[in-house]
Amino acid sequence: MVNITGSGLAGLSAAITLARKGIHSNIISVQEAQRAQSIMAEGGINAALNTMGENDDVFKHYEDTLKGGAYLADPNAVEGLAKQAPQIVNELLKLGVPFEMEGKKIIQRNFGGQKNKRTAYVKSSTGKMLMSALIDEARKYEVRGLIKVYDHHKAAEVVIEDGTCKGLIMKDQYTNQFYKLEGPVILASGGLGGFFQGYTTGSSDNTGELSADCFMKGVKMANLEMIQYHPTTIDIIGKRMLVSEAARGEGGRFMTYKDGKEYYFMEEMYPKEKNLVTRDVASRAVTKILNDKECDGNVYLDMRHLDKKVFERKLSDMREEVLDYQGIDIAKQPFKISPGIHYFMGGFYVNEKHETNIENLYAAGECACQYHGANRLGGNSLLGAIYGGKKAAENFTEDLSGKCIELTDQEDADVSPLFSRQLTQILLSGLGIIRNEETIKEAIVKLDELDHDLNPKEHTKLILGKAMLRSALERKESRGAHYREDCPETLEEFHKTTVAAYDKDIDIRFEDIPERRSA
Repeated sequence: MVNITGSGLAGLSAAITLARKGIHSNIISVQEAQRAQSIMAEGGINAALNTMGENDDVFKHYEDTLKGGAYLADPNAVEGLAKQAPQIVNELLKLGVPFEMEGKKIIQRNFGGQKNKRTAYVKSSTGKMLMSALIDEARKYEVRGLIKVYDHHKAAEVVIEDGTCKGLIMKDQYTNQFYKLEGPVILASGGLGGFFQGYTTGSSDNTGELSADCFMKGVKMANLEMIQYHPTTIDIIGKRMLVSEAARGEGGRFMTYKDGKEYYFMEEMYPKEKNLVTRDVASRAVTKILNDKECDGNVYLDMRHLDKKVFERKLSDMREEVLDYQGIDIAKQPFKISPGIHYFMGGFYVNEKHETNIENLYAAGECACQYHGANRLGGNSLLGAIYGGKKAAENFTEDLSGKCIELTDQEDADVSPLFSRQLTQILLSGLGIIRNEETIKEAIVKLDELDHDLNPKEHTKLILGKAMLRSALERKESRGAHYREDCPETLEEFHKTTVAAYDKDIDIRFEDIPERRSA
Protein backbone atom coordinates (compact mmCIF):
# COMPACT_ATOMS: atom_id res chain seq x y z
CA MET A 1 0.00 0.00 0.00
CA VAL A 2 1.40 3.37 -1.07
CA ASN A 3 0.06 6.54 0.56
CA ILE A 4 -0.32 9.62 -1.65
CA THR A 5 -0.90 13.08 -0.19
CA GLY A 6 -2.88 15.17 -2.65
CA SER A 7 -5.43 14.44 -5.37
CA GLY A 8 -4.19 16.85 -8.04
CA LEU A 9 -2.53 15.78 -11.28
CA ALA A 10 0.64 14.48 -9.60
CA GLY A 11 -1.27 12.42 -7.05
CA LEU A 12 -3.74 10.99 -9.57
CA SER A 13 -0.96 10.20 -12.03
CA ALA A 14 0.93 8.31 -9.33
CA ALA A 15 -2.15 6.38 -8.22
CA ILE A 16 -3.12 5.42 -11.78
CA THR A 17 0.44 4.30 -12.57
CA LEU A 18 0.48 2.12 -9.44
CA ALA A 19 -2.97 0.68 -10.15
CA ARG A 20 -1.97 -0.33 -13.66
CA LYS A 21 0.77 -2.43 -12.08
CA GLY A 22 -1.66 -3.97 -9.59
CA ILE A 23 -0.33 -1.96 -6.65
CA HIS A 24 -2.78 -0.52 -4.12
CA SER A 25 -2.68 3.12 -3.00
CA ASN A 26 -4.46 5.53 -0.70
CA ILE A 27 -5.12 9.12 -1.81
CA ILE A 28 -5.43 11.54 1.10
CA SER A 29 -6.96 14.89 0.20
CA VAL A 30 -8.46 17.83 2.09
CA GLN A 31 -10.99 18.31 -0.73
CA GLU A 32 -12.40 16.15 -3.49
CA ALA A 33 -10.16 15.87 -6.54
CA GLN A 34 -12.61 18.09 -8.44
CA ARG A 35 -11.40 20.97 -6.24
CA ALA A 36 -7.66 20.29 -6.37
CA GLN A 37 -5.40 23.19 -7.30
CA SER A 38 -4.60 21.54 -10.64
CA ILE A 39 -8.13 22.52 -11.70
CA MET A 40 -7.03 26.17 -11.74
CA ALA A 41 -4.36 25.73 -14.41
CA GLU A 42 -5.56 27.48 -17.55
CA GLY A 43 -3.08 27.90 -20.35
CA GLY A 44 -2.05 24.43 -21.52
CA ILE A 45 0.44 21.58 -21.45
CA ASN A 46 3.69 21.49 -23.40
CA ALA A 47 4.80 18.74 -25.76
CA ALA A 48 6.90 18.81 -28.93
CA LEU A 49 4.19 17.35 -31.16
CA ASN A 50 5.28 19.51 -34.11
CA THR A 51 1.70 19.91 -35.28
CA MET A 52 2.21 23.53 -36.35
CA GLY A 53 4.81 23.00 -39.05
CA GLU A 54 7.65 24.68 -37.16
CA ASN A 55 10.07 21.73 -36.99
CA ASP A 56 9.68 21.44 -33.24
CA ASP A 57 11.28 18.48 -31.47
CA VAL A 58 11.94 17.18 -27.97
CA PHE A 59 15.50 18.56 -27.95
CA LYS A 60 14.17 22.09 -28.50
CA HIS A 61 11.69 21.56 -25.66
CA TYR A 62 14.57 20.34 -23.50
CA GLU A 63 16.72 23.36 -24.41
CA ASP A 64 13.93 25.90 -23.84
CA THR A 65 13.14 24.37 -20.44
CA LEU A 66 16.75 24.43 -19.26
CA LYS A 67 17.33 27.95 -20.58
CA GLY A 68 14.09 29.24 -19.09
CA GLY A 69 15.14 27.81 -15.73
CA ALA A 70 18.56 29.51 -15.99
CA TYR A 71 20.20 26.07 -16.25
CA LEU A 72 19.48 25.23 -12.62
CA ALA A 73 17.48 22.06 -13.30
CA ASP A 74 18.82 18.50 -13.56
CA PRO A 75 19.36 18.08 -17.33
CA ASN A 76 18.71 14.33 -17.17
CA ALA A 77 15.34 14.86 -15.49
CA VAL A 78 14.42 17.57 -18.00
CA GLU A 79 15.41 15.31 -20.89
CA GLY A 80 13.09 12.59 -19.59
CA LEU A 81 10.29 15.12 -19.23
CA ALA A 82 10.65 16.44 -22.79
CA LYS A 83 10.92 12.96 -24.32
CA GLN A 84 7.80 11.67 -22.56
CA ALA A 85 5.71 14.79 -23.22
CA PRO A 86 4.29 13.75 -26.64
CA GLN A 87 3.26 10.34 -25.30
CA ILE A 88 1.58 11.95 -22.26
CA VAL A 89 -0.41 14.42 -24.35
CA ASN A 90 -1.50 11.73 -26.82
CA GLU A 91 -2.61 9.51 -23.93
CA LEU A 92 -4.61 12.40 -22.49
CA LEU A 93 -6.26 12.79 -25.89
CA LYS A 94 -7.22 9.11 -25.80
CA LEU A 95 -8.65 9.59 -22.30
CA GLY A 96 -11.02 12.17 -23.71
CA VAL A 97 -9.34 15.54 -23.12
CA PRO A 98 -11.00 17.86 -25.70
CA PHE A 99 -7.88 19.65 -26.89
CA GLU A 100 -8.30 22.35 -29.52
CA MET A 101 -8.21 20.36 -32.75
CA GLU A 102 -8.11 20.83 -36.49
CA GLY A 103 -9.28 17.54 -37.86
CA LYS A 104 -7.11 14.95 -36.11
CA LYS A 105 -4.34 17.47 -35.39
CA ILE A 106 -3.87 19.03 -31.95
CA ILE A 107 -3.56 22.80 -32.26
CA GLN A 108 -0.72 24.34 -30.23
CA ARG A 109 0.01 27.93 -29.29
CA ASN A 110 2.88 30.14 -28.20
CA PHE A 111 3.89 30.51 -24.57
CA GLY A 112 6.59 32.74 -23.13
CA GLY A 113 10.20 31.58 -23.29
CA GLN A 114 9.61 29.02 -26.05
CA LYS A 115 10.61 29.36 -29.68
CA ASN A 116 7.88 27.11 -31.04
CA LYS A 117 4.13 26.72 -30.73
CA ARG A 118 4.25 23.84 -28.26
CA THR A 119 1.35 24.32 -25.85
CA ALA A 120 -1.72 22.11 -26.32
CA TYR A 121 -4.80 23.59 -24.67
CA VAL A 122 -8.53 23.47 -24.02
CA LYS A 123 -9.60 27.12 -24.29
CA SER A 124 -8.44 28.54 -20.93
CA SER A 125 -9.61 25.54 -18.86
CA THR A 126 -6.88 23.02 -19.59
CA GLY A 127 -6.28 22.00 -15.98
CA LYS A 128 -9.97 21.33 -15.42
CA MET A 129 -10.18 19.10 -18.48
CA LEU A 130 -7.01 17.17 -17.65
CA MET A 131 -8.24 16.60 -14.12
CA SER A 132 -11.62 15.39 -15.35
CA ALA A 133 -9.92 12.80 -17.56
CA LEU A 134 -7.62 11.51 -14.80
CA ILE A 135 -10.42 11.46 -12.21
CA ASP A 136 -12.49 9.26 -14.54
CA GLU A 137 -9.49 6.99 -15.16
CA ALA A 138 -8.75 6.71 -11.43
CA ARG A 139 -12.35 5.75 -10.68
CA LYS A 140 -11.99 2.66 -12.86
CA TYR A 141 -9.36 1.42 -10.44
CA GLU A 142 -11.18 2.72 -7.38
CA VAL A 143 -14.16 0.43 -8.05
CA ARG A 144 -11.71 -2.48 -8.34
CA GLY A 145 -10.24 -1.69 -4.94
CA LEU A 146 -6.80 -0.65 -6.20
CA ILE A 147 -7.27 3.00 -5.22
CA LYS A 148 -8.87 4.13 -1.96
CA VAL A 149 -9.71 7.81 -1.67
CA TYR A 150 -9.82 9.63 1.65
CA ASP A 151 -11.56 12.88 0.77
CA HIS A 152 -11.88 15.50 3.51
CA HIS A 153 -8.87 14.05 5.27
CA LYS A 154 -5.75 16.06 6.03
CA ALA A 155 -2.26 14.58 5.90
CA ALA A 156 -1.12 16.00 9.24
CA GLU A 157 2.43 14.64 9.39
CA VAL A 158 4.78 12.01 8.05
CA VAL A 159 6.17 9.30 10.30
CA ILE A 160 9.95 9.08 9.98
CA GLU A 161 12.05 6.70 12.05
CA ASP A 162 15.79 6.13 11.64
CA GLY A 163 15.89 7.85 8.27
CA THR A 164 12.98 5.85 6.84
CA CYS A 165 9.39 6.91 6.19
CA LYS A 166 7.04 4.50 7.95
CA GLY A 167 3.78 6.12 6.91
CA LEU A 168 1.71 9.18 7.71
CA ILE A 169 -0.87 10.44 10.15
CA MET A 170 -4.10 11.79 8.72
CA LYS A 171 -6.99 13.65 10.29
CA ASP A 172 -10.65 13.21 9.38
CA GLN A 173 -11.80 16.80 8.87
CA TYR A 174 -15.39 15.92 9.81
CA THR A 175 -14.83 13.89 13.00
CA ASN A 176 -11.35 15.21 14.01
CA GLN A 177 -10.29 11.58 14.43
CA PHE A 178 -6.67 10.72 13.62
CA TYR A 179 -5.42 7.62 11.83
CA LYS A 180 -2.00 6.23 11.01
CA LEU A 181 -1.54 4.82 7.52
CA GLU A 182 1.46 2.54 7.26
CA GLY A 183 3.66 2.25 4.19
CA PRO A 184 5.73 4.45 1.87
CA VAL A 185 4.53 7.95 1.03
CA ILE A 186 4.43 9.99 -2.18
CA LEU A 187 4.09 13.67 -1.36
CA ALA A 188 1.94 15.43 -3.97
CA SER A 189 0.68 18.18 -1.69
CA GLY A 190 1.30 21.24 -3.88
CA GLY A 191 3.38 24.36 -3.38
CA LEU A 192 4.02 26.70 -0.48
CA GLY A 193 1.19 29.14 -1.15
CA GLY A 194 0.09 29.00 2.49
CA PHE A 195 3.18 31.02 3.41
CA PHE A 196 1.86 33.95 1.33
CA GLN A 197 -1.84 33.98 2.11
CA GLY A 198 -3.83 36.39 -0.02
CA TYR A 199 -1.00 36.99 -2.47
CA THR A 200 -1.01 33.79 -4.53
CA THR A 201 -3.12 32.44 -7.36
CA GLY A 202 -3.23 29.00 -5.78
CA SER A 203 -5.75 27.24 -3.57
CA SER A 204 -6.11 28.42 0.02
CA ASP A 205 -6.14 24.73 1.01
CA ASN A 206 -2.41 24.53 0.22
CA THR A 207 -1.20 25.57 3.65
CA GLY A 208 2.39 24.27 3.33
CA GLU A 209 2.11 22.74 6.80
CA LEU A 210 2.99 19.23 5.66
CA SER A 211 6.09 20.50 3.86
CA ALA A 212 7.15 22.33 7.02
CA ASP A 213 6.63 19.19 9.10
CA CYS A 214 8.78 17.15 6.71
CA PHE A 215 11.53 19.79 6.69
CA MET A 216 11.71 19.83 10.49
CA LYS A 217 12.03 16.03 10.43
CA GLY A 218 15.09 16.10 8.19
CA VAL A 219 13.68 16.04 4.65
CA LYS A 220 15.90 18.23 2.49
CA MET A 221 14.48 21.01 0.36
CA ALA A 222 16.03 22.89 -2.53
CA ASN A 223 15.89 26.23 -4.39
CA LEU A 224 13.43 27.68 -1.90
CA GLU A 225 14.37 31.20 -3.02
CA MET A 226 12.94 30.52 -6.49
CA ILE A 227 9.38 31.88 -6.29
CA GLN A 228 7.60 32.63 -9.53
CA TYR A 229 5.63 35.84 -9.73
CA HIS A 230 3.21 35.66 -12.64
CA PRO A 231 3.11 39.03 -14.42
CA THR A 232 -0.62 39.00 -15.12
CA THR A 233 -2.91 38.55 -12.14
CA ILE A 234 -5.85 40.54 -10.82
CA ASP A 235 -6.83 41.15 -7.21
CA ILE A 236 -9.94 39.37 -5.93
CA ILE A 237 -11.21 38.75 -2.41
CA GLY A 238 -8.62 36.85 -0.36
CA LYS A 239 -6.21 35.98 -3.19
CA ARG A 240 -4.98 36.76 -6.69
CA MET A 241 -6.67 35.46 -9.81
CA LEU A 242 -4.50 34.30 -12.67
CA VAL A 243 -4.87 35.79 -16.11
CA SER A 244 -3.39 32.95 -18.13
CA GLU A 245 -0.27 33.37 -20.23
CA ALA A 246 -2.56 32.26 -23.04
CA ALA A 247 -3.64 35.91 -23.17
CA ARG A 248 -0.15 36.90 -24.31
CA GLY A 249 0.26 33.75 -26.36
CA GLU A 250 -2.73 34.82 -28.44
CA GLY A 251 -1.40 38.36 -28.87
CA GLY A 252 -2.20 40.31 -25.69
CA ARG A 253 0.08 43.32 -25.12
CA PHE A 254 1.35 45.00 -21.96
CA MET A 255 0.45 48.66 -21.88
CA THR A 256 0.58 51.72 -19.63
CA TYR A 257 -0.08 55.42 -20.11
CA LYS A 258 2.94 57.69 -20.41
CA ASP A 259 2.44 61.40 -20.92
CA GLY A 260 -1.23 60.62 -21.49
CA LYS A 261 -0.51 58.28 -24.39
CA GLU A 262 -0.68 54.50 -24.71
CA TYR A 263 2.79 53.04 -24.19
CA TYR A 264 3.51 49.40 -25.09
CA PHE A 265 6.67 49.23 -23.03
CA MET A 266 7.54 45.55 -23.42
CA GLU A 267 7.93 45.96 -27.16
CA GLU A 268 10.46 48.70 -26.58
CA MET A 269 12.34 46.90 -23.79
CA TYR A 270 12.44 43.53 -25.57
CA PRO A 271 12.03 44.12 -29.34
CA LYS A 272 12.72 40.45 -30.16
CA GLU A 273 10.49 38.55 -27.72
CA LYS A 274 8.19 41.50 -27.06
CA ASN A 275 5.30 40.38 -24.84
CA LEU A 276 6.40 36.74 -24.81
CA VAL A 277 9.41 37.07 -22.54
CA THR A 278 9.66 34.61 -19.66
CA ARG A 279 7.61 35.27 -16.54
CA ASP A 280 10.50 36.44 -14.38
CA VAL A 281 11.54 39.02 -16.99
CA ALA A 282 7.97 40.18 -17.52
CA SER A 283 7.28 40.53 -13.79
CA ARG A 284 10.38 42.68 -13.25
CA ALA A 285 9.48 44.85 -16.24
CA VAL A 286 5.92 45.34 -14.97
CA THR A 287 7.25 46.20 -11.49
CA LYS A 288 9.59 48.78 -13.00
CA ILE A 289 6.74 50.44 -14.89
CA LEU A 290 4.48 50.42 -11.82
CA ASN A 291 7.16 52.41 -10.00
CA ASP A 292 7.97 54.72 -12.92
CA LYS A 293 6.79 58.24 -12.06
CA GLU A 294 6.52 59.12 -15.75
CA CYS A 295 3.77 56.52 -16.15
CA ASP A 296 0.27 56.54 -14.66
CA GLY A 297 1.00 53.96 -11.93
CA ASN A 298 -0.90 51.14 -13.60
CA VAL A 299 -0.15 48.38 -16.08
CA TYR A 300 -2.82 47.00 -18.37
CA LEU A 301 -3.22 44.05 -20.69
CA ASP A 302 -4.58 45.18 -24.04
CA MET A 303 -6.44 42.59 -26.12
CA ARG A 304 -8.76 44.86 -28.10
CA HIS A 305 -7.02 44.11 -31.37
CA LEU A 306 -7.62 40.36 -31.26
CA ASP A 307 -10.07 38.75 -33.66
CA LYS A 308 -13.43 37.94 -32.07
CA LYS A 309 -12.94 34.28 -33.00
CA VAL A 310 -9.97 34.14 -30.59
CA PHE A 311 -12.27 35.09 -27.72
CA GLU A 312 -14.99 32.71 -28.83
CA ARG A 313 -12.79 29.65 -29.43
CA LYS A 314 -9.77 30.11 -27.20
CA LEU A 315 -10.31 32.66 -24.42
CA SER A 316 -14.02 32.57 -23.64
CA ASP A 317 -13.48 31.42 -20.03
CA MET A 318 -10.92 34.16 -19.38
CA ARG A 319 -13.18 36.81 -20.85
CA GLU A 320 -16.02 35.69 -18.58
CA GLU A 321 -13.83 35.63 -15.45
CA VAL A 322 -12.48 39.15 -15.93
CA LEU A 323 -16.00 40.39 -16.64
CA ASP A 324 -17.23 38.77 -13.42
CA TYR A 325 -14.45 40.11 -11.18
CA GLN A 326 -13.62 43.48 -12.77
CA GLY A 327 -16.70 44.30 -14.83
CA ILE A 328 -14.54 44.74 -17.92
CA ASP A 329 -15.01 43.15 -21.33
CA ILE A 330 -11.41 42.41 -22.36
CA ALA A 331 -12.43 42.45 -26.02
CA LYS A 332 -13.39 46.10 -25.69
CA GLN A 333 -11.01 47.73 -23.20
CA PRO A 334 -7.64 47.14 -21.50
CA PHE A 335 -7.74 45.87 -17.90
CA LYS A 336 -5.39 46.37 -14.96
CA ILE A 337 -2.97 43.61 -14.02
CA SER A 338 -0.07 43.25 -11.60
CA PRO A 339 2.32 40.43 -10.63
CA GLY A 340 1.21 37.83 -8.09
CA ILE A 341 2.87 34.73 -6.64
CA HIS A 342 1.95 31.83 -8.88
CA TYR A 343 4.37 28.91 -8.54
CA PHE A 344 7.17 27.60 -6.34
CA MET A 345 10.07 26.12 -8.28
CA GLY A 346 11.65 25.11 -4.97
CA GLY A 347 10.46 22.17 -2.91
CA PHE A 348 11.56 18.77 -1.71
CA TYR A 349 15.01 17.88 -2.99
CA VAL A 350 14.47 14.82 -5.20
CA ASN A 351 16.48 12.89 -7.75
CA GLU A 352 15.35 11.70 -11.18
CA LYS A 353 13.27 8.96 -9.54
CA HIS A 354 11.60 11.53 -7.30
CA GLU A 355 13.21 10.01 -4.21
CA THR A 356 13.89 12.34 -1.27
CA ASN A 357 16.84 11.83 1.11
CA ILE A 358 14.48 9.80 3.34
CA GLU A 359 13.96 6.15 2.39
CA ASN A 360 10.41 5.33 1.23
CA LEU A 361 9.51 9.03 0.91
CA TYR A 362 8.95 10.50 -2.56
CA ALA A 363 7.68 13.83 -3.87
CA ALA A 364 6.12 14.96 -7.16
CA GLY A 365 4.37 17.97 -8.59
CA GLU A 366 4.81 21.49 -7.27
CA CYS A 367 5.92 20.31 -3.83
CA ALA A 368 9.06 18.82 -5.42
CA CYS A 369 12.10 20.67 -6.71
CA GLN A 370 12.35 19.25 -10.19
CA TYR A 371 12.32 20.26 -13.89
CA HIS A 372 11.87 24.03 -13.57
CA GLY A 373 15.18 25.26 -12.17
CA ALA A 374 15.12 28.98 -11.39
CA ASN A 375 12.00 29.76 -13.44
CA ARG A 376 9.16 27.61 -14.77
CA LEU A 377 7.98 27.94 -18.35
CA GLY A 378 4.25 28.19 -18.83
CA GLY A 379 2.79 24.85 -19.91
CA ASN A 380 5.42 22.80 -18.08
CA SER A 381 3.63 22.59 -14.72
CA LEU A 382 0.83 20.29 -15.85
CA LEU A 383 3.35 18.20 -17.73
CA GLY A 384 5.75 18.07 -14.78
CA ALA A 385 2.97 17.03 -12.40
CA ILE A 386 1.74 14.15 -14.56
CA TYR A 387 5.23 12.96 -15.48
CA GLY A 388 6.54 13.41 -11.92
CA GLY A 389 3.71 11.41 -10.38
CA LYS A 390 4.37 8.64 -12.88
CA LYS A 391 8.12 8.62 -12.18
CA ALA A 392 7.58 8.45 -8.42
CA ALA A 393 5.17 5.53 -8.81
CA GLU A 394 7.58 3.63 -11.06
CA ASN A 395 9.79 3.00 -8.03
CA PHE A 396 7.36 0.33 -6.82
CA THR A 397 7.47 -3.13 -8.32
CA GLU A 398 5.27 -5.08 -5.90
CA ASP A 399 2.26 -4.51 -3.71
CA LEU A 400 3.06 -3.64 -0.11
CA SER A 401 1.18 -4.38 3.06
CA GLY A 402 -0.17 -1.43 4.99
CA LYS A 403 -2.56 -0.85 7.86
CA CYS A 404 -4.90 1.95 8.85
CA ILE A 405 -4.66 2.34 12.63
CA GLU A 406 -6.99 4.56 14.67
CA LEU A 407 -5.10 6.84 17.04
CA THR A 408 -6.57 7.98 20.36
CA ASP A 409 -3.94 10.28 21.84
CA GLN A 410 -3.02 12.50 18.90
CA GLU A 411 -2.98 16.25 19.53
CA ASP A 412 -3.39 19.00 16.99
CA ALA A 413 -3.00 22.77 16.87
CA ASP A 414 -4.20 25.33 14.37
CA VAL A 415 -2.15 28.09 12.82
CA SER A 416 -3.77 31.36 13.88
CA PRO A 417 -4.91 33.91 11.26
CA LEU A 418 -2.82 36.59 13.00
CA PHE A 419 0.36 34.50 12.75
CA SER A 420 -0.36 33.75 9.08
CA ARG A 421 -0.74 37.43 8.27
CA GLN A 422 2.45 38.33 10.12
CA LEU A 423 4.43 35.54 8.46
CA THR A 424 3.14 36.54 5.03
CA GLN A 425 4.10 40.19 5.39
CA ILE A 426 7.58 39.36 6.67
CA LEU A 427 8.29 36.91 3.85
CA LEU A 428 6.96 39.31 1.22
CA SER A 429 9.31 42.01 2.51
CA GLY A 430 12.33 39.80 1.90
CA LEU A 431 11.23 37.65 -1.03
CA GLY A 432 9.72 40.16 -3.42
CA ILE A 433 10.31 40.37 -7.15
CA ILE A 434 13.37 42.55 -6.49
CA ARG A 435 15.47 41.74 -3.39
CA ASN A 436 18.64 42.79 -1.65
CA GLU A 437 20.74 41.74 1.33
CA GLU A 438 19.34 44.42 3.60
CA THR A 439 15.67 43.56 3.10
CA ILE A 440 16.35 39.83 3.42
CA LYS A 441 18.29 40.26 6.67
CA GLU A 442 15.61 42.55 8.06
CA ALA A 443 13.00 39.88 7.33
CA ILE A 444 15.08 37.23 9.13
CA VAL A 445 15.33 39.49 12.21
CA LYS A 446 11.57 40.01 12.16
CA LEU A 447 11.00 36.25 12.06
CA ASP A 448 13.28 35.82 15.05
CA GLU A 449 11.23 38.43 16.90
CA LEU A 450 8.03 36.63 15.95
CA ASP A 451 9.32 33.29 17.24
CA HIS A 452 7.82 33.37 20.73
CA ASP A 453 4.62 31.97 22.25
CA LEU A 454 4.02 29.96 19.08
CA ASN A 455 2.41 26.54 19.00
CA PRO A 456 4.46 23.72 17.41
CA LYS A 457 2.77 24.03 14.01
CA GLU A 458 3.38 27.78 13.84
CA HIS A 459 7.00 27.35 14.89
CA THR A 460 7.47 24.71 12.20
CA LYS A 461 6.12 27.05 9.49
CA LEU A 462 8.34 29.84 10.76
CA ILE A 463 11.43 27.63 10.46
CA LEU A 464 10.68 26.76 6.84
CA GLY A 465 9.97 30.43 6.11
CA LYS A 466 13.37 31.30 7.54
CA ALA A 467 14.95 28.65 5.31
CA MET A 468 13.45 30.44 2.28
CA LEU A 469 14.99 33.71 3.39
CA ARG A 470 18.33 32.10 4.23
CA SER A 471 18.40 30.51 0.76
CA ALA A 472 17.81 33.92 -0.85
CA LEU A 473 20.51 35.48 1.34
CA GLU A 474 23.16 32.89 0.48
CA ARG A 475 22.55 33.03 -3.29
CA LYS A 476 24.56 36.19 -3.94
CA GLU A 477 23.65 36.52 -7.60
CA SER A 478 20.59 37.03 -9.81
CA ARG A 479 19.21 34.00 -11.64
CA GLY A 480 15.71 33.35 -12.96
CA ALA A 481 13.05 34.34 -10.44
CA HIS A 482 15.71 35.30 -7.86
CA TYR A 483 16.75 38.88 -8.58
CA ARG A 484 19.17 40.60 -6.19
CA GLU A 485 19.55 44.28 -7.09
CA ASP A 486 22.75 44.31 -5.01
CA CYS A 487 24.08 41.28 -6.95
CA PRO A 488 22.59 41.73 -10.44
CA GLU A 489 24.99 39.41 -12.32
CA THR A 490 24.53 35.67 -12.91
CA LEU A 491 27.68 33.97 -11.62
CA GLU A 492 29.08 30.57 -12.57
CA GLU A 493 30.00 29.82 -8.95
CA PHE A 494 26.27 29.75 -8.15
CA HIS A 495 25.40 27.39 -10.98
CA LYS A 496 24.42 24.95 -8.25
CA THR A 497 21.35 23.77 -6.39
CA THR A 498 20.59 25.58 -3.13
CA VAL A 499 19.94 22.82 -0.58
CA ALA A 500 18.30 23.52 2.78
CA ALA A 501 18.40 21.00 5.62
CA TYR A 502 17.33 21.11 9.26
CA ASP A 503 18.87 19.38 12.27
CA LYS A 504 18.37 21.63 15.30
CA ASP A 505 19.30 24.52 13.03
CA ILE A 506 18.99 25.50 9.36
CA ASP A 507 21.88 24.55 7.10
CA ILE A 508 22.16 26.07 3.61
CA ARG A 509 24.68 24.72 1.15
CA PHE A 510 25.17 24.53 -2.61
CA GLU A 511 25.38 21.18 -4.40
CA ASP A 512 26.49 20.45 -7.96
CA ILE A 513 23.90 19.91 -10.65
CA PRO A 514 24.22 16.44 -12.23
CA GLU A 515 26.07 16.20 -15.53
CA ARG A 516 23.99 15.27 -18.54
CA ARG A 517 24.50 11.60 -19.39
CA SER A 518 23.51 11.61 -23.07
CA ALA A 519 24.17 14.04 -25.90
